[in-house]
Amino acid sequence: MTFNGLSNLQKRILSAIVLVILAVVLTALGGFAFGILACAIGLSVFYEWQLITFRRSTPVTRGLAWACLVCVMLVLLFTQHVLTMIGVLFAGAALVAAVGGRENGYWPAFGLIYAGFPSIALTLLRGDTGDGFAAILFLFAVVWATDIFAYFNGRALGGPKLAPRFSPNKTWAGAIGGAAAGVAAGVAFAAFITPAGGFPVPLIALLLSIIAQIGDLGESWVKRRFGVKDSSQLIPGHGGVMDRVDGLVAAAALLYVIGAILVTPETPYDILF
Repeated sequence: MTFNGLSNLQKRILSAIVLVILAVVLTALGGFAFGILACAIGLSVFYEWQLITFRRSTPVTRGLAWACLVCVMLVLLFTQHVLTMIGVLFAGAALVAAVGGRENGYWPAFGLIYAGFPSIALTLLRGDTGDGFAAILFLFAVVWATDIFAYFNGRALGGPKLAPRFSPNKTWAGAIGGAAAGVAAGVAFAAFITPAGGFPVPLIALLLSIIAQIGDLGESWVKRRFGVKDSSQLIPGHGGVMDRVDGLVAAAALLYVIGAILVTPETPYDILF
């Protein structure tokens, strides 16, 4: 597919369609196919994180962080053992921070967790059951509805800024509209899947919508701190992968933590269905 000659909006729409179809298909396939998706997200996010924060790390800390992340992804793909994945991730981050020190180690160490933990969370949330498939689709529905309606509601209504220090364009109207849309999408999807439901779905959807918007703000703050507009140009019309999944990775991490605490770390998707 070529994007030459298309406007930025056309590129944005086509890219979004392709990405949504790809994400849903790989989620439906599950298993190794979904593991590839989760790994691709994590590796892409870390690649862009390194581009943004390049001057706050050294070749040694960057190389070490990459090695640790690859180890995590290999465990994710071939064993999906919860304690091993999380143990390797956080041990690797601690090692990178210790080697690099405060000046050159903290940014790559945090980036390692920021890229790696959501990939683990997504994989464990998907699992190998129909409930896991539904949980990921629920997550997609909430985050995508939040993102879309926050953008259009904010542009249409304007008003007071949400957090100008972190992102100059986001408004309270957009945030509230996005949260309302996220809850509505989550409730509608859950009702379609199972009228009984599990843990209070509106509450979970609201929490995911809020954390997705916080994730968006956090990524905007990091880019502003380093004077970067787009995390990369990997996606035509959209910029970088981080620009598209900043809300998703934050929400996936939160949903996994909730499920791991209230249900089990092995089947966190049971929190919903």
